[in-house]
Amino acid sequence: MSSRPPHAPDQPATASRLPDVPEPATPEPPPFVHLGPGTLTSALAGIAPERLGEFTGSWHDLPADTHLNTASPYRFRRYGTFRFTGGHLAPLPHGVFFQDRSVNKVHGGVPRLFAPLREDVARGEVLRTLVRTLWDHLPGPRAGIDTCGVHQIRVTATAGAEGHPAPEGVHQDGHCYVAQVLIRRQDVRGAESCLYDLREQPVHRAVLTRPLETVVLDDRRVLHGVSPIRPAPGTDFGTRDMLLVDFFTG
Repeated sequence: MSSRPPHAPDQPATASRLPDVPEPATPEPPPFVHLGPGTLTSALAGIAPERLGEFTGSWHDLPADTHLNTASPYRFRRYGTFRFTGGHLAPLPHGVFFQDRSVNKVHGGVPRLFAPLREDVARGEVLRTLVRTLWDHLPGPRAGIDTCGVHQIRVTATAGAEGHPAPEGVHQDGHCYVAQVLIRRQDVRGAESCLYDLREQPVHRAVLTRPLETVVLDDRRVLHGVSPIRPAPGTDFGTRDMLLVDFFTG
């Protein structure tokens, strides 16, 4: 008769300690947003149509960009800076616009003095509403960003001379965020907006065609450029009006 070992009493199970697993990092938001015209149109819905007309009509009153080395101007612009805190937009004293040569190969390293924004534009409800709405759609953190620069730019093209955006070529602007808002596009072809990652691989291409269509980008994470404009077939003159808003630390 075989002997069997006595049955061992049940022992409580001992759980093995698993190694700590770090919390997954919060993914970084995409470096840009492309907004249809509905976003800004809805934000401006409560403003009287005549105020909106005065704002968009102010692009007809832009002086020539005197920093262009061309026989006849094709770019017209005004510029102003603002302190932007708590949703309040306060104009700052007018001064020069400066970009480092590392971000603007054409005009970098040279202080440029553009005509100031008109008083009714700078202190108007339309611009204040647009800046607030663009701020709400910045594609990343906003801590420390308290200043913005506002550019009104018109680029024209004729049958014999194409119009170049500002600045020319693929570039960064040297700011935190940049918003590009189409105001008017009339009788032109071209002006394709292209975004690239920092390895210069394309990440987004679009032609803004509808008023208030907008691209807002993180200028630290993408390169960007816009192709020249030419008159549309059957025309000999074309116009493209843009509102650019730079957000940065003052």
